Amino acid sequence: MELFTYYRSTSSYRVRIALALKGLGYQALPVNLLKGEQRGAQYLALNPQGRVPALRTDDGELLVQSPAIIEYLEEQYPQPALLPASAEARAKVRGVAAIIGCDIHPLHNVSVLNQLRQLGHDEGQVNQWIAHWIGQGLAAVEQLIGEDGFCFGTAPGLADVYLIPQLYAAERFNTDLSGYPRIRRVAALAAEHPAFAKAHPANQPDTPAQ
Repeated sequence: MELFTYYRSTSSYRVRIALALKGLGYQALPVNLLKGEQRGAQYLALNPQGRVPALRTDDGELLVQSPAIIEYLEEQYPQPALLPASAEARAKVRGVAAIIGCDIHPLHNVSVLNQLRQLGHDEGQVNQWIAHWIGQGLAAVEQLIGEDGFCFGTAPGLADVYLIPQLYAAERFNTDLSGYPRIRRVAALAAEHPAFAKAHPANQPDTPAQ
């Protein structure tokens, strides 16, 4: 498989975690968002939306949007599972993933922030916007995840795949996480897990040299 990715993209980070948890090999094909490579004709021919990630499967099919890619991986490579067995438990896990993927991340995506700036909002207002939506979303996640282990049990799953990249973004935007002990517990466990380390932005082929 080939993954079109950017080291600091949280949606790419999600897919990298899912691939690592499932032990799947792939070739990383970096798309430099700062240089605008996602808007180049070559990439737009692959992904008309001009965003990362995109995954080319072993069969040569190109998949876009991280939720769809992760669902594909779960269906095509079901072990180890990212979702629990019961329908109710799966819905709870998907609910937390959706809070992050639908309600937090899109509202601090770089395209949204740039639009706010173009509408005349200064950096202070933009930062308030970011803090509001991240804080509101994480406060809900804190109440919905379990009191032990990862988000929902002793093994990492779909909710963790979404949460850990969001925490990376929260730290980039200087979000205070001290009020979220359950979330910080999950973050500490993930920091010791080899799959999360492999997927971390600091360990990607396109990570800039310090």
